[in-house]
Amino acid sequence: MAKLVVSILSALDNYCAGPGGRLDMLPMGPAFDAHNLELMRSAGTLLFGATTFPMFEGYWPNVDRGPASDPVQREIAERADAAHKLVASDTLVVAKTSPWAGAEVVKRTRVHARITELKAQAGADLLIFGSSVLFNDLLAHGLVDEFHLLVGNVVLGGGVRTFQPGSSAPFRLLGQRRLAGSDIAALHYDCRAH
Repeated sequence: MAKLVVSILSALDNYCAGPGGRLDMLPMGPAFDAHNLELMRSAGTLLFGATTFPMFEGYWPNVDRGPASDPVQREIAERADAAHKLVASDTLVVAKTSPWAGAEVVKRTRVHARITELKAQAGADLLIFGSSVLFNDLLAHGLVDEFHLLVGNVVLGGGVRTFQPGSSAPFRLLGQRRLAGSDIAALHYDCRAH
């Protein structure tokens, strides 16, 4: 069976984005990219919410893939392009001209069933980066298997909460480390009921 893995970068004060959804105050950089690539190497499907998908769609297909480009960014871009992409949304329409025009858009009322179908298949993991509305819903319904909480060394003071009030899951710590060359603490949890 495939696992559903979530990875989220959060500020110390439980915000995964600042006011207005701004991400520029979070400590993204080479260590963050290296962690994301590590997870992507085991993933076959990327899951998105309606806010996160356009951000990824607007960035990764445009990453320089020439021989002089950053090898980590290049591999992430190649893996993102090759992965099956599923978007949970009632309103999003992927443009036919998009490099990711083949993305599967699933109504929110059907997303649990579709994810359950994908998890039942043998093979690569399902992976969510960000998409806090989506992952909080999936966490509440017991569909998340592993959770990577990256805690950045910043306080945002407001914005989009990482965990919604009342969130609950059986978090069991599998490991913790400091991402090399950064002040990001990476906490790895098993979220399956035991």
